[in-house]
Amino acid sequence: MLANANMMDPWTQTIGLLGTPSRLMAVAEGAAQPRLVMRNVDEPAGASVTLIDRPTPSTATIAWRDSTRGCFGDQVWRMARARMAGFCAMSGQAIHPGDAVYKPNPRPTPVNGDAMILASVLRGAQTAEAA
Repeated sequence: MLANANMMDPWTQTIGLLGTPSRLMAVAEGAAQPRLVMRNVDEPAGASVTLIDRPTPSTATIAWRDSTRGCFGDQVWRMARARMAGFCAMSGQAIHPGDAVYKPNPRPTPVNGDAMILASVLRGAQTAEAA
């Protein structure tokens, strides 16, 4: 019994991990690769982002599915300029303020409203029907 006295139970470990700083904060401090952040914090590894249609040159219909932000089967994204740094939801490439991006339609504000896709990546993507 005393041999196991110093072991932490799994529940206590889980609660402790919830309080640790995210990798996003580590990147802001220069401690990790930005590409890893997109996969581990900003956009979960299970996120599936698919181009469905390009109704106009400045809009795209996107299918977004992931376990933390839900599913959007035909979400309209509009071209904009990035106001803050981030990562492309399709490619993981860094996005800098001022880059041409597509963002989800802001009204009503979706759960993935802070996500962005680089316009250059979307131009090169094939629609789901063409793939």
